Amino acid sequence: MLSVSPSDNGTAADFSEWLRTEAPRRHHGQGCGFLVSTTQQPTHWGGWKSPECDVWAGALNHADLNAVLDHVRALSWQAPNEVQLFIMDQEEVFFRLLMFRDGELRQYAPTSPTEDDEDFFPPEP
Repeated sequence: MLSVSPSDNGTAADFSEWLRTEAPRRHHGQGCGFLVSTTQQPTHWGGWKSPECDVWAGALNHADLNAVLDHVRALSWQAPNEVQLFIMDQEEVFFRLLMFRDGELRQYAPTSPTEDDEDFFPPEP
């Protein structure tokens, strides 16, 4: 999933097209899927109001995630600090959140969620 500023919907669409046509797969071939906007009208989210965000989502087939992240870094985002990328790799059961800060795409989630991971749960007051 990709959340972007409204000014970056065109960039998100370009990224989706790259995923569909050029993104490398882990083992062979190109094109691993694509994203669609989930927040354009009409929406099918719960609640009584429309989402006030721009979210794109898709399921990618064996995408080379390093290549995907490199491509996200290389795109010309109008509002990079508003870009939020949620990725879940094959066989994973949780999303990792990546955001641009200080010009770098950084991960803001642990690499594996377990009860033993001190960084996963906030400390008790």
